[in-house]
Amino acid sequence: MDLFQAMSVYVKVVETGSMTAAAQECGMSTTMVGNHLRALEQRLGVSLLKRTTRKQSLTEFGGQYYQRCLEVLGLVADSELLAEQIHSETPKGSLRITAPPVFGTERLAPALSEFSQRYPLIDLHVMLSNERMDLVDSGFDVAIRLGELEPSSLIARPMQAYTLILCASPQYLARRGTPSKPEDLRQHNCLAFAYPATDNWRDTDKRWRMTGEEGEVEVAVSGSLTINSSQGLRQAAVNGMGIIMLADALVQPDLESGKLVALLTTYQLSSRPMHLLYGQDRYRLPKLRAFVDFAMEKWAR
Repeated sequence: MDLFQAMSVYVKVVETGSMTAAAQECGMSTTMVGNHLRALEQRLGVSLLKRTTRKQSLTEFGGQYYQRCLEVLGLVADSELLAEQIHSETPKGSLRITAPPVFGTERLAPALSEFSQRYPLIDLHVMLSNERMDLVDSGFDVAIRLGELEPSSLIARPMQAYTLILCASPQYLARRGTPSKPEDLRQHNCLAFAYPATDNWRDTDKRWRMTGEEGEVEVAVSGSLTINSSQGLRQAAVNGMGIIMLADALVQPDLESGKLVALLTTYQLSSRPMHLLYGQDRYRLPKLRAFVDFAMEKWAR
């Protein structure tokens, strides 16, 4: 007995209300439908239907088994659709992405319009979070991950590093002067980002490090604001409150417009690696390959 076919026939019998109607739906004789039902009941050792000359009805077990058959047949259908997508040349379907909030807001989101124009049949679902979620358990196809990676079976493609930059508004610099060397920062109002207690960059809120010709320099700074929002810190600096050290992805538009001015540009500030992560088995999906190629085109290291 073909179990899958027998289950499909049984579902049709239940949904159509008779073996005759099910036979028409399945393209087989009524006798063959009956054979499938009997073989299924013999395999299970229990009756699925109560039959009379006028009607049929489900047994209690038959009703439960019908629901299970729907689940199994649904999973099979989903698996076949997945296989179709793998072999299809056209990227399509739902793509779930997770990324850090700053990169996601400032770099990823603006680029998604171009991606959607290239691949209009892909529906994008994006979650911005610093939480390192498990791709499989959380149902994500791809993740953009900031910081050092833990060992895993995922494919990791290196992206442009997450680099910090020092800057302040022209109004602040006109009022307080422009620092010419790292030690000058001690005399300035240095606004700090409040990193979570678990973040290995937490100590950068009061000690700013940079590397120049003399090697690595560490400066103890102080200021009138500590805030756990990158955008809040940026807005404070744009409005002339003080000097900030933030990701270049966040402040680049302000630097280009002149709202902020880069400081101590001959020094290199701390950076964090960034990677694109995905499962090797899912890379066969055209929708994922399309996004990976697009992301590498935009942000490959």
